Amino acid sequence: MLKRWKSLLALAWPLIVANSFWNLQLTIDRIFLGDFSTEALGAAMAVMGVFWVPMALLQGTANYVIAFVSQYVGAGKEREVGSALWQSIYVSLIGGVLFLGLILFSVPFFELVGHTPIVQTLEVAYFNSLTWSALPTALVASVSGYFTGLGRTRTVIGVNFVGLALNAVLDYLLIEGRMGFPRLGVAGAGYATALATYGAALFGCYLVFNKTNETTYGVLSKRALRWPLMRPFLKFGLPSGLQWALEGLAFTVFLIIMGNTAQGDAALAASSIAVTIMMLAVLPSMGVAQAVMTLVGQNIGEKNPEAARIATWDGVRISLIYMISVGTSFALFPHFYAGWFHNEENKMLWDQVSVLVPSILKIVAIFTLFDSAYLNISFALKGAGDTRFVSAMALLIPWPIMVLPAWLVRESESAVILAWSFGAVYAVTINLILVWRFWQGKWMTMSVIHEK
Repeated sequence: MLKRWKSLLALAWPLIVANSFWNLQLTIDRIFLGDFSTEALGAAMAVMGVFWVPMALLQGTANYVIAFVSQYVGAGKEREVGSALWQSIYVSLIGGVLFLGLILFSVPFFELVGHTPIVQTLEVAYFNSLTWSALPTALVASVSGYFTGLGRTRTVIGVNFVGLALNAVLDYLLIEGRMGFPRLGVAGAGYATALATYGAALFGCYLVFNKTNETTYGVLSKRALRWPLMRPFLKFGLPSGLQWALEGLAFTVFLIIMGNTAQGDAALAASSIAVTIMMLAVLPSMGVAQAVMTLVGQNIGEKNPEAARIATWDGVRISLIYMISVGTSFALFPHFYAGWFHNEENKMLWDQVSVLVPSILKIVAIFTLFDSAYLNISFALKGAGDTRFVSAMALLIPWPIMVLPAWLVRESESAVILAWSFGAVYAVTINLILVWRFWQGKWMTMSVIHEK
């Protein structure tokens, strides 16, 4: 078992680092914005929830190239890899351009959300600037998926590091307006993310499109849009992206409800801080899950589903060991995490936030424990091609178990804690359902590259 774990971690650790870079990029945004104003921090988190819904659909669809690449490699059909990559790139380009149309709806949408006028103004500014990052984010997903499917996960670190470094510098320059740059505030954070991600995308393309990769995988010569391949790519990839979009939608509505509880801006800001910390904790588990997805895809391509099953449970065990340690720190040292976002500009607001965050983080410790297992199981199912079931559960489960109960208790004095408790129940429920699906074994006979 130790030998298997070593092999899995050798594949996973670069993805863990890369995912940490991506999440650290978002965390740096929020730390800079928290220093700018607590209202800006709350607005930014609400916007990220809204932005993530369509972005997750696009990014998740483009990134599904992992399954195609890994299954082609497992089946010994390396020359088909380049064509699969280009289908993903076309999805990224078309989706990224269409994404800009959402700017037309930002003002009426955030008016409908109903946050305070100050927060609404900040939300619109951040959303409109962040929208320009959709296209390069999808391209990064395509490139990263290509390298991950091949098992060359260390390369993904470099791509994400470029984005992280550029984003930190641009946040510093554009949010507060330093070194002669304009003081753009919350919009500066969005533009910084967009420019940084373009840098990462260009670097990733530079690493992909060379003679070595062309010789083995046909990354230059097989650039045609091929409907016989695009059709199964969309058939499996869209539900994969839809899973994250649907879960993102549920959490977006959840955060909107938090902003409309009796504690209003304090509840929104505290929940924003908790989600930021939660993502920082969970994304390493996602790195393990992505490695599991690659191994499942390669083993399905090799027609060795039993090895895929073993790799999945190894990923679950590794993630649980990690998450137990992190969750314990949430419960024991919540003020350490809350201190990252400390702001005295609106002392009355921060005093309310600082009381809520520790209680939420204790619930988040439970949520992340089950979510880490859920990530591995869902990525394993998707690596085989069982994407429709996973997306169906993302549609059906969160609303009656998490969102609706949160809305029903919104006027309670304990609304925030009760709502987050329902979130923990949701994490437990969907995890158990996917474990049951995995045990059924239907995924073991699936394949995305033999789709008729």
